[in-house]
Amino acid sequence: KLYVSDLQAVAQRLEAAGAELTAPRIYERNVRYDDGMGRFSRAGSVLRLRQDTRVRLTYKADKTEVQEGVTSRSELEVEVSDFDTMEAILNRLGFYSYMIYEKYRTTYTLDGAEIVLDEMPYGNFVEIEGNMDAIRRLLPRLELDGAPRYTDSYTRLFDYVCRNLNLNIKDLTFANFESVDVPESALQTPSA
Repeated sequence: KLYVSDLQAVAQRLEAAGAELTAPRIYERNVRYDDGMGRFSRAGSVLRLRQDTRVRLTYKADKTEVQEGVTSRSELEVEVSDFDTMEAILNRLGFYSYMIYEKYRTTYTLDGAEIVLDEMPYGNFVEIEGNMDAIRRLLPRLELDGAPRYTDSYTRLFDYVCRNLNLNIKDLTFANFESVDVPESALQTPSA
């Protein structure tokens, strides 16, 4: 993840470079689940139900590799037809929702890589998904090689923001951050 202050400038550079807009700006609602023992959270794994233009259930394993500020992890995902029914199934299987998070996402493709522009309640980010060579080529081309990089998940960064700013917020929603000014320094790992 690359922290940027101006997503519009990144979008303009993408368009000037010939990127294809594959998904215009869309609102995403994400709900994370765990079992009664908290095994997913403790293991660094994610069980997530996401609704945007589709509904998907995703399992992400713990990070397997971080190389040059790029995170790699295995992921399984299935599309489901109904958010509420899938949520009811998860609840009946013993999973509970412990966090809701929102974002707006715009997606481009360029040179075999997927570039997403994410608007989070606490800041703006760019993620580039592709092989290392494509990522290395795109960073300077999009003038992102000097942007601060974060390998933590958006929810982990949310935890850092809450701890650094002394916020008592359970869900990562735009409403919860409406009157909160979040400096980039709040994304840093809190000191003990």
